[in-house]
Amino acid sequence: MRHVAALLLAATAIAEPAPVPTPEPEPESAPAPEPEVSETYVVPPPRETSRGAAPGRASSQVTRRDLEERLPRSAPDALRYEPGVYVQQTAHGQGSAFIRGRTGQQTVILFDGIRLNNSLYRQGPNQYFFTIDSRTIESIEVLRGGASTRWGSDAIAGAILARPIEPLVLPPTFMPVRPSAQARAATADGEIGGRIQLEAQARGRVAALAGAGARRAGLLEGGGVVTGLEGDAPPMVPRLADDGRTQLGTGFEEIAADGRVAIDLGARRRLVLAVYDYRQLDTPRTDQCPAPFAPIDECLTYDEQFRTLAYAALEGGLGAAARDGRLTLSWQRQHERRTRSRPDSFTEHGWRDDADTFGVTGVAETATARLTPWAGLTAEWGGDLYHDRVDSTAWLIFSDVEPEFVDVYSRGQYLAGSTYTYGGGFADLALALGRAVTVRAGGRLAIADANSPADPDSGTRGIDRSWRALVGHSGIEWAATRHVALLANVDRSFRTPNLDDLTSRQQAGSGFQFENPNLAPETATTLEAGLRIGGAALEADLWTYRAVVDDAIARAAREASDCPPETPQCVGSWSRYQLVNLDGAATIVGAEASARAWLPRRVDLRASIAWARGEGGNPQEPPSDPALAYDERVPLSRIPPLNGTVEARWGFRPRWNVGAALRWALAQSRLAPSDRTDARIPEGGTPGFATLDLRAGYRRGRDLSVSLVGENVLDAAYRYHGSSINGPGRGLVLQVEGGFDGM
Repeated sequence: MRHVAALLLAATAIAEPAPVPTPEPEPESAPAPEPEVSETYVVPPPRETSRGAAPGRASSQVTRRDLEERLPRSAPDALRYEPGVYVQQTAHGQGSAFIRGRTGQQTVILFDGIRLNNSLYRQGPNQYFFTIDSRTIESIEVLRGGASTRWGSDAIAGAILARPIEPLVLPPTFMPVRPSAQARAATADGEIGGRIQLEAQARGRVAALAGAGARRAGLLEGGGVVTGLEGDAPPMVPRLADDGRTQLGTGFEEIAADGRVAIDLGARRRLVLAVYDYRQLDTPRTDQCPAPFAPIDECLTYDEQFRTLAYAALEGGLGAAARDGRLTLSWQRQHERRTRSRPDSFTEHGWRDDADTFGVTGVAETATARLTPWAGLTAEWGGDLYHDRVDSTAWLIFSDVEPEFVDVYSRGQYLAGSTYTYGGGFADLALALGRAVTVRAGGRLAIADANSPADPDSGTRGIDRSWRALVGHSGIEWAATRHVALLANVDRSFRTPNLDDLTSRQQAGSGFQFENPNLAPETATTLEAGLRIGGAALEADLWTYRAVVDDAIARAAREASDCPPETPQCVGSWSRYQLVNLDGAATIVGAEASARAWLPRRVDLRASIAWARGEGGNPQEPPSDPALAYDERVPLSRIPPLNGTVEARWGFRPRWNVGAALRWALAQSRLAPSDRTDARIPEGGTPGFATLDLRAGYRRGRDLSVSLVGENVLDAAYRYHGSSINGPGRGLVLQVEGGFDGM
């Protein structure tokens, strides 16, 4: 392992930032972007397009203007209008983006090129993308399809790449300090919050940004009761107040702060120093507050959900082998503290889990090597190495005695002292043949090592396992005409079992899940074909795909007698699960399309549609009685139904805009065995819905912006398939932001 780490560190010694591609020309009828205020390297140029930056791949991006006009409640919520993305929520203060039917451990999330995924990421929808403060985001790119060559383990379904806002360098005539403030309120959950920010500069060579924000959200009011496709009984979660609209187990508080310094070193090199801190407090997990069949006052609460990220990045070119590149050293801490209060039994369970991640990443792009007058070769190469250290504890408090008695368990949700090391090296090649054909191919050698101590008191085995993987991709792009391109890709990606899979014991929504130390890695082969249209007034993408996952990890039901020792929650749970590798291959097939048109009189139209269908081997053992029904293959869990979006925007004056947005989904009745016992899914499946938002906005340069969204104006009662909460009912969201540049 030490030799592998040394090789990876050597491979990243020369590194630089991923290049910003040349933006497509702005359509004549589209509103012109605001002019750049400086050409200093400290400030990267803005990009005005809905497409992502991944060449030859299915991708899209959310821009800062999108965030300001859509007014999402969180970073996951900002992706609701992206093609092939479906956002589910386990709690009001959580959110998880499904990409092509997969989420959680099957998608990788990065902030400024640094992985958020660590070895404690749990199965299914998880809350971690929510811990990126959307007020610090400049753009979010979604790469759909396997992406392990570039981003390593977990990128089976795709990658989410969040980019932070940068401090601006203003002309010398402006003041060197720019203060700004933002305030926001929403009626559906009584949200109120804001952010203050200060930008500063020194001689055009140093730019700094510091900000802090806070928010408080109360109980979320939905449009009413969402019933299942079979029968009229409402699902057991969320539990509703007497008005039939207000959802218990919702609401949260958050505090966030950040600082960023960019130093221009000359010769198109810069040094970035940054820290981001997010703290969420008192967030009920809606599906466990209360849990199905539990008393109304029983609740599982995330008392503390913290994430702190600090890093230093050196960017710039170092010759032909590293024309553009980035070397990053990072430290990140994920901290959770949870309590399950059971007043009727005078007990309170508690857990605390911490993961410290130390990382080094490097990426570089070569200059184009001209092989012949009509053939040019470029390469992107680099490596990454991350190391997790885990601390975990659990306890039980008895409150019916004086003083309170605290019983500390021998282990927590995880094993204290566990470590996980993962990373690899990669190379991506692009061969341009004339102006019409581009061939792309790449590969990665990946490593992962999991270590966890044994705990005899709880019957926990020690783990010392290692994996090696060789993955890659290839593709071809043919520009059939100036505005039409045909694309085809094949990708091989992977995910190694993490410490959550191998060692965790936890409440998992539909029941209690316990560890399986014998899991094998998941691997996925994705075939996709695309049609891309781009012109002065129209851009459109159409993609079809087929993903085959070998050794897919899924939940299998277990009996109370299978529960490990010292886990009374497992025995007393409504249902019990263990992760297993499915026999045979799991498959997901689907299609997605998106289009954007710029019409005369500053009218901007967007639309998207996505469909996915997944099935795999039955995780349950066949019944002993052959006369009983048993399906060898069953639907995969929580695959989204056919869904889509439509947006319209009219900039009727230079500073004013109005618009409307429609989100819709059909019913989903194809349920996995674990879905049928999941209280978050109504009986028989989740009904379809359509919800309409109206928008209006005013902007005067960088001095003032006002955005107003009337959400769910038809007051539809709806729920995204697999979510624990219903969508907001009819309400208003208002955001006001102002700054002062000075003269």
